[in-house]
Amino acid sequence: MLKNRPNILVIQADQLAAQSLPLYGGKAKTPNLDKFSVGSTVFENFYCNFPLCGPSRASMLTGRLPSRVGCFDNASELAASEPTFAHYLRRSGYRTCLSGKMHFIGPDQMHGFEKRLTAEIYPADFAWLPDWETGQLGWEPIRNAIENAGVCSWNMQIAFDEEATQKAIHQIYEYARKPEEAFFSFRLS
Repeated sequence: MLKNRPNILVIQADQLAAQSLPLYGGKAKTPNLDKFSVGSTVFENFYCNFPLCGPSRASMLTGRLPSRVGCFDNASELAASEPTFAHYLRRSGYRTCLSGKMHFIGPDQMHGFEKRLTAEIYPADFAWLPDWETGQLGWEPIRNAIENAGVCSWNMQIAFDEEATQKAIHQIYEYARKPEEAFFSFRLS
């Protein structure tokens, strides 16, 4: 194992276009992200491997195209037999944790991470997806949210993001107590 390895923190925001961020010339107000980026690696070229979040995350975690790991839509399960970069980092001695939604379908909710700070916001089964034969949604809260859309000052997504953020912050403080051990933390909102 290498000594003095860098800590790795990945912050991934679902449905956030880079061009809206000041880092990339956008006008969004992101003062904390702007400050954080000063001492961080900011990628100038980064491409999404798939237009849907589930297969895109599967590709990012495995380094393989979604078609190679069998993920074609948000109802596709990333097989537990597929190694991810979290597996490799753990094997190299990194402490690994995950915070936030990953949209993992199926029984493997870890995919190589040693610790998961929050439960998945979406069920690991297929109950939240529409029944393609009837067109009915199996998960009532999503249907209600769609049918009753409007101004939203609070919902379970906001509450979940706040919980995931607080748990991630606490975990990073815990990691700071052992600076001799490198960590990899993945935060998705």
